[in-house]
Amino acid sequence: MSIHTPKIDKKVTLTTISKMKGVEPITMVTAYDALFAKLFDGEVEMILVGDSLNMSFLGKEDTLSATMDQMIYHTQAVCNGAKLPLIVLDMPFGSYTTPELAVANATRAYQETSAQAVKIEGGKSRANIVKALTSNSIAVLGHIGLMPQFLRSDGGYRVRGKEQSDIDELVEDAKALEKAGAFAIVIEGVKVEAAKAITDAVSIPTIGIGAGNVTDGQVLVWSDMFGFFEEFKPKFVKQYMNGAKQIREGLENYRNDVKAKEFPSKEYIY
Repeated sequence: MSIHTPKIDKKVTLTTISKMKGVEPITMVTAYDALFAKLFDGEVEMILVGDSLNMSFLGKEDTLSATMDQMIYHTQAVCNGAKLPLIVLDMPFGSYTTPELAVANATRAYQETSAQAVKIEGGKSRANIVKALTSNSIAVLGHIGLMPQFLRSDGGYRVRGKEQSDIDELVEDAKALEKAGAFAIVIEGVKVEAAKAITDAVSIPTIGIGAGNVTDGQVLVWSDMFGFFEEFKPKFVKQYMNGAKQIREGLENYRNDVKAKEFPSKEYIY
């Protein structure tokens, strides 16, 4: 049974998100431009300007070739469109290989956009990167489990947390990120048991994607959830509308009207 929740009417901050753990589920979607960001304004607590734009927006096969210039450009657009959600810039592949590079790129993200945080992928092995960022007053959203930027080194997409040893490793990753100062953690592509163990092990919010409903919140890519991205549909995606079909139907109606010279009719001319 669904419930109707009131719209968000004030700016969401890091403190807002922190206080929601265990109290109210956090909603988060991706956005890449001002148009859709404005539609999402007041509807969700968080917007991620995801490097997934490299696939759904640019048409690439993976996220790995996204650049800081692209991420900053799209984050500027999203910040222009949405004023209430907490906006997170997804740090692209190769932009945080060392603490120094991470701080330089994230500082640029803060200076050139109004994003309130950045997201990086990796657990214990990236805790030093997270610490370097948070020590320089840059808020970090962690990301563990299935990590798209690790696609090639991991040999493809694989679900995590199938064995206790892997669950234990994921919990250690989450604890390391929390200790390093991350304000929340995205958990992607893990078994529900693993997501629950992680969520219970840390005092910061967890945001799931393909991790069941045991996390403190959920995130989906907007073009997946609204049925615009048709190349494939991950198992964890619920489509809330068939956007591609509706667009095509609208275009067909437009084409038919133009061909029949029914558009523009008298009401649409000066």
